[in-house]
Amino acid sequence: MYRTHDCNSLRKGDIGQQVTLAGWVHVSRDHGGVIFIDLRDHEGLTQVVFRPEENAELAKQAHTLRSEDVIQVSGRVAPRVPGTENPKLPTGDIEVIPSELHILNRADDLPFPIDAEVHNEDLRMMYRYYDLRRPQFAHNLRVRHRIAKATRDYLDSQGYVEVETPILSKSTPEGARDFLVPSRLTPGKFYALPQAPQQYKQLLMVAGLEKYFQIAKCFRDEDLRADRQPEFTQIDIEASFVTPDDIFAVTEGMLAAIFKAARNIDIKTPFDRLTYQEAVGRYGSDKPDRRFGMELVDLGDDFRSSSFKVFRGAIDAGGVVKAINAKGFAGITIGQADELTEIAKLFGAKGLAFIKVENGEWKSPIVKFFSEAEKTALQSKLEIEEGDCIFFGADKWEIACEVLGRLRLRIAEIQKLIPKSEIWDFLWVTDFPLFQWSPEENKWNAMHHPFTRPKTEDIPLFEAKNFPEIRAEAYDVVLNGVEIGGGSIRIHEPELQEKMFETLGVSPEDQQLLFGHLLHALHLGAPPHGGIALGLDRLVMLVCGEKSIRDVMAFPKNNRGMDLMANSPAEVDSRQLRELKLRLLEEKK
Repeated sequence: MYRTHDCNSLRKGDIGQQVTLAGWVHVSRDHGGVIFIDLRDHEGLTQVVFRPEENAELAKQAHTLRSEDVIQVSGRVAPRVPGTENPKLPTGDIEVIPSELHILNRADDLPFPIDAEVHNEDLRMMYRYYDLRRPQFAHNLRVRHRIAKATRDYLDSQGYVEVETPILSKSTPEGARDFLVPSRLTPGKFYALPQAPQQYKQLLMVAGLEKYFQIAKCFRDEDLRADRQPEFTQIDIEASFVTPDDIFAVTEGMLAAIFKAARNIDIKTPFDRLTYQEAVGRYGSDKPDRRFGMELVDLGDDFRSSSFKVFRGAIDAGGVVKAINAKGFAGITIGQADELTEIAKLFGAKGLAFIKVENGEWKSPIVKFFSEAEKTALQSKLEIEEGDCIFFGADKWEIACEVLGRLRLRIAEIQKLIPKSEIWDFLWVTDFPLFQWSPEENKWNAMHHPFTRPKTEDIPLFEAKNFPEIRAEAYDVVLNGVEIGGGSIRIHEPELQEKMFETLGVSPEDQQLLFGHLLHALHLGAPPHGGIALGLDRLVMLVCGEKSIRDVMAFPKNNRGMDLMANSPAEVDSRQLRELKLRLLEEKK
């Protein structure tokens, strides 16, 4: 037996017991020949004290111990010397006086101190197995486990059945770039790693399963960022004979169970709901952060006849004039103004107009173009006060909203408006557009995916080719400005699915080539069905208070998609390529 207790077990009631502990040397301190060791395992810390007067040989041996050596100690539990108790530790009232010490493994020079903040992420990734010993990451992985367990327990209680779907799948156009896997047995053909189990879970509905879920691995070959990895995990849910309200109810119940299990927090249900138009119109985002104000205000009616050509021109062209009031931001610096202007231009604006209110005066070159009625409307609608700074967006609805939404978030960061106390603001965003226009491709694309059902009352708009007005029976669940999940009711009628593909420019031949299996299935009695997928990594990140999903994954890739620990991706032997009938092209110099 390596141990009788873990390093977070012993309390005052154990004083006098003989125990055996095992773990890593977290810290070693030499106080005049008395060696204090903080022994660490996956549960916590226990102080072990080697005193020369009690066992000189053991104290001499303990003197050689270094951080991260793996040891086993046996001895007696004793009270700490009065005045040296540590109230921050659950074991802070006791210490272990050892009678035996076994050094199980020595640690070489460490790549970095285990208890220090390390900013070199590549170094941490290279020694990920060591980095994971840090209490922060041990905690995060435990939270992840509790969230996964709570998910399974809750969905099981609701009658959902966990089913695994294939990892080796077929490449179909679903938005992101696929990872391809060459087939040795059928040279020249490829599997694709699934971006999501989307088609498989719909086929399970055709199969009559009715209630499916899976904690599924997904793969997308796309550029990386803090909340994106080439391989990630999602909580995938699908059910038959459901409405959006049914999906909302099961999702809210599951999230309530997750937060109770992971943080002992009771979240408020049901969640608020906003349509896509409301969310973007008020917050400039389809995943709005509502923990602070600064909502977008529409000024179209007030400037419809304005002599200010920029605003009037935007409205005459079918666009909008909107504004936000950054309270107390009149002291904006030149550098901050330049940064915000660059953000505005990055997201489609031609420039950035703003007004500072200082010493009772509205300071901006555009103010001279405003009538008294327009000033009065601004004053009333934006509740302008001394020290405020007003930012305007005048353009197409989509551009004006996104520009002001981006400015809103950046100004909130600058002004530190996001509350430090934990606020869990859950929100449903509904009624997304079914299509979005791609100027680069000169075609309509599905805003979510091509299996999303249009709202029943909007189906006649297909015949009128009024595609911008067609709304999807789609929904996202948002937490504190982060989209943690999205889903939709699916198309279950083959004729409507073919019409959807036709609108997306998928020829009948390509429909059969890419999606023939699904179209055939829809002809064999597919039930109405729908579902949702939630990003497990993002959810754990938010619950743990982290800023990157890499900090809640055991072995993530870095921001270049590389695993520095295992040195992958890596070259392969030429024999392997020959077996796959592949040859690498040399890059042109």
